[in-house]
Amino acid sequence: MIATPASEGEQLPAPRPLLLSLRPRFANAILEGTKTVELRRTRVSAPPGTLLVLYASSPVMAVVGVATLADRDTASPTAIWRRYRSKLGLSRAEFADYLTGVAHATALTIAAPRALTEPLTLTWLRTHSAFQPPQSYRYIAPTDPSPLTELAVAGSS
Repeated sequence: MIATPASEGEQLPAPRPLLLSLRPRFANAILEGTKTVELRRTRVSAPPGTLLVLYASSPVMAVVGVATLADRDTASPTAIWRRYRSKLGLSRAEFADYLTGVAHATALTIAAPRALTEPLTLTWLRTHSAFQPPQSYRYIAPTDPSPLTELAVAGSS
């Protein structure tokens, strides 16, 4: 099968929203706009324009906001540090500790962060369906709690 470009006026389907687990300090920094690049130990293949749903891990344990993936860059840790060090919100030592043993890392450039008026707590999400936040990231699935899938739909429009 050969992919063909969309016809003029035809809308391409929106990329699937990505649920990112973050330490609370990094989630806050993203929402405040002081951290504009998120670091991952593995390749992330989501395209620019993907909605990012921000989950703050323990002790917060809640979906706290959304943002848009502006760009992604997978390269050696040295290259990632050189390009993005002032936008990562962490020290060189923290960066080195996090990436110990990996040949490549992915830098996710984040745009348009928006805090939720009311965070969606893990306890509350689990009253709607079985829900397990990811260790790093995953795509939002139709089986996720309806408040989360509704957020994903609303956030991508």
